[in-house]
Amino acid sequence: MEFGSIKSTVGLIYDEFMQNADTRTENWLLMSSPLPQTIIIAAYIYFVTSLGPRLMENRKAFDLKGVLIVYNFSVVALSVYMCYEFVMSGWGTGYSFRCDLVDYSDSPQAVRMAATCWLYYFSKFIEMLDTIFFVLRKKNSQVTFLHVYHHSIMPFTWWFGVRFAAGGLGTFHAMLNCVVHVIMYTYYGLTAMGPKYQKYLWWKKYLTTIHHISQYFFLKDCPYQFPIFVYIIGLYGLIFLFLFLNFWYHAYTKGKRLPKVLQAQTWAHHTNGVMNGNSNHYKDE
Repeated sequence: MEFGSIKSTVGLIYDEFMQNADTRTENWLLMSSPLPQTIIIAAYIYFVTSLGPRLMENRKAFDLKGVLIVYNFSVVALSVYMCYEFVMSGWGTGYSFRCDLVDYSDSPQAVRMAATCWLYYFSKFIEMLDTIFFVLRKKNSQVTFLHVYHHSIMPFTWWFGVRFAAGGLGTFHAMLNCVVHVIMYTYYGLTAMGPKYQKYLWWKKYLTTIHHISQYFFLKDCPYQFPIFVYIIGLYGLIFLFLFLNFWYHAYTKGKRLPKVLQAQTWAHHTNGVMNGNSNHYKDE
């Protein structure tokens, strides 16, 4: 009886909460409720952290070079398209880069922005293939908490963005994220093409830093309809910053995540420092 009462109360709270949702997006793919995406995200986490590694344990790693090249440059193309749509639906056609409210009308521009937000949301499921490819290639050391957290939380939080605030200042970080992804997945594509291209990828660790720079909004006297989403973005960025600092230390201070060509160069640099008697420099590195 108590369980039924709790279930009924939760249902009433959910129904009341959803009354404020954007009716334009309610019938779009995966938008009917957060349940379908929750199942997908849970399945993703289970596969990449448990089922996948166990299935691959006694199997040879898949050679996915061709697949990775096509996949990464396809994400580049999609990111370029989303950048264009964000610009044309608001950020280059009227937004002030300050207090930009969500336009809930059925005007072509407002609907175009909402559709771009949905496409950005859906692209987060496509990007889950990053982790699946790691598992299939038996690169389990790359399946870090930071990586899985990022790929899980982004679609989950953006479902609420599309359902409640598909537009306005809350979309600025998405546009920036698309810009960074153009560069980042270009890097991944070039890396997949082989060692002869990796010597040109020294800028990777600086790109990673850019990827996690936080976005700040000045909301004083701004009647933005759902400021909670902006604060969630800020909180997400803060949590990510702490995780990223730990990641940076292990990835780049120790050099474990640099391309092999750059790892060799880093090792040679350290070795030369010791051989030349510059042991203090080696310790600083």
